[in-house]
Amino acid sequence: MTVKAVKMPCTTPNVYTKVPDGGWGWTVAFAFFFVEALTYGIIKSFGVFFNDLMDSFDETNSRISWIISICVFVQTFTAPLSTVLSNRFGHRFVVMAGGVLVSTGMVTASFARTVTDMYVTIGLVSGLGYCLSFLPTVTILSQYFDKRRSLVTAVASTGECFAVFSFAPAITALKEQIGWRYSLLSVGVLQLSIVVCGSLLRPIVIKEQAEEEVKAQPPEEPTETKYMLENEQTRTSIESIDSGVEITTSPRNVPGNTKAEPKSEEPKEHAQTLVGNNSPPTEPKTKLLDFSVMRDSSFICYAFFGLFATLGFFAPSLYIIPLSRSLGISKDHSAYILSAMAIAEVFGRISAGWVLNKKPIRKIYIELICVVLLSVALFAFPFASEFWGLMTCSIFFGFMLGTVAGTHIPLLAEDDVVGIAKMSSAAGVYVFIQSLAGLAGPPLAGVLVDKTQNYSSAFYSCAAGMVLGAVFLSLVRPCKAGLCHRQLPGVEEGAAEGTAEGTQDLPEDFIEMDIGKADNSGKGCDSAA
Repeated sequence: MTVKAVKMPCTTPNVYTKVPDGGWGWTVAFAFFFVEALTYGIIKSFGVFFNDLMDSFDETNSRISWIISICVFVQTFTAPLSTVLSNRFGHRFVVMAGGVLVSTGMVTASFARTVTDMYVTIGLVSGLGYCLSFLPTVTILSQYFDKRRSLVTAVASTGECFAVFSFAPAITALKEQIGWRYSLLSVGVLQLSIVVCGSLLRPIVIKEQAEEEVKAQPPEEPTETKYMLENEQTRTSIESIDSGVEITTSPRNVPGNTKAEPKSEEPKEHAQTLVGNNSPPTEPKTKLLDFSVMRDSSFICYAFFGLFATLGFFAPSLYIIPLSRSLGISKDHSAYILSAMAIAEVFGRISAGWVLNKKPIRKIYIELICVVLLSVALFAFPFASEFWGLMTCSIFFGFMLGTVAGTHIPLLAEDDVVGIAKMSSAAGVYVFIQSLAGLAGPPLAGVLVDKTQNYSSAFYSCAAGMVLGAVFLSLVRPCKAGLCHRQLPGVEEGAAEGTAEGTQDLPEDFIEMDIGKADNSGKGCDSAA
C-alpha cells in the first residue's frame, strides 16, 4: 500500500495513512543532525575549556567537572517535563524555546566571574535548553520512520561527531586569538541556530485508511435499503406473525441462490456502532506522561542499563585532553586525539544503524555486544603511555561509543523494550533516570583524579559503570519474554477459560438468529414432506 500524504500548509501537521519512512521525515532528520551537533557536540567539546577554567577560577578538577555534571543532570532530570510540554504544545515550539535557553545560558556564561556563575548559566539554563531541544527532536524523528528508523537515526546523530571533530580544533585556535571568554560567546551565538532547526519539526498524524473508509459509509439508511431490496428480490411474504412464514433478510437463505453475499468479517461491536450512532467516535485523550512503563520489567532493566552506561558517555571526552596533557602531549596533538575520537564515532553510528536495519535481527543483542566492547575500550585507556597508544584507544572507544550512543534511545521504540506507542513517555522517564549518573559521573571521576593524582582512574570508574550497564541490558530480553518472574500455575488456563466463557455469553446478532430459525424451519418442512 502506498503512503498517502495530505498536503497542508507548513504550519499544520503532516497526515499519512501509514508511517511514511521518508517524506518530510528527511527534513526532520536534517534538523536533528544540527540539533545533535549544537547540543551534545558542544557538551563533548567543552573539554577544550577545562584547563582555561581551572586557571581562571583557580579551582580543582572536581569543581570544574561540576559544570558539565550539573548541565547533564538538568538535561536528563527534566526529560519528563520535556515530554509533557511536547505533548501539550507540540515538538516545534518546545525545541525553539530550548534553543533560546541554550544560547542565553552559554552567552551569559562568557561573562561569569566565579565557577558558581557557570553552574547557574551553563548548568541550569543551558542544561534545561539542551533537554527541550534534543529529546523532542529524536522523538518526532522516530515517528516519521519505521523500517529505516535505526539507520536514519544513527546517520542523523552523527552531527554530534562532526561537531566534536570540527569544534575542538576550531575553538582551540579561536582561544589563541580572542581568548576563552569570547570563544564561549561565539559558541552561544552559534547555538541560536537550534531555533531554526526547531521550526522545521512538523507534527505527524497517522490515520488508518480503513477507518477513513468506514467513516465515509452512511451508517443507517443504506443498511435498511439493502434489506428491503433483498426482501423484494426473494419475494418474501411479510404478512403477519401468525402466518407461519419466517422473515428472510438475506439472499443466502433462498434455495438455489448461488450468488450469496459473503458474510462481513467486521467486528459486531463496530457494526452496532455504525448503525446505532451517527455521531463520530470520540478520540481518546493522549496522556501527557504515561508512567505505566514503570510497571514493565524489561523497561526497568533497560533504564538501569542507561543509568550505569551514562557514567561512560561524558567523562572520557571531558578528560581525554587533560589525560593527554599529563602524558606530555602538546595542545594541538591533544585536540587531534579528540577529533579522531569524533570521526571514529561517526563510523560507529553509521555501522550500528546499518546492522540494526537488517532483518530479521534481535537488535537488543547487537546493542549488548557493543556495550561489552565499549567496556573493553574504557579499560584500555590507562595502558596508553604515548601519543599513538592514546590515539588508538580513542579511535576504538569512539567507534564503540557511536554504536551505543546513537541507538540506545531509539531502541525504546522496539517491541523488546516498550514499543513505538509508548516511545515518547518512555524516553522521558528513561532520560530522567539517566540524570542520576549524569550528575554523579564527571564529579566522581574528578574526585578520583584529585585523590590519586592520575587521570587513568577516571576511565576505570567509567568502565565499571559500563560493565554494570551491560549486566542489566542482558536482562531486558528475558524479562520481556517472562523468564525473570515466576508465573502462577493455572493463571493462563483460567484466563483462557474466562475468555471462552465470555465469548459464549455474548448475544448474537438478531438477524443471524432469524436466519438460523429459517434454516431449521425449512429442514423441518422438507422432512415432513
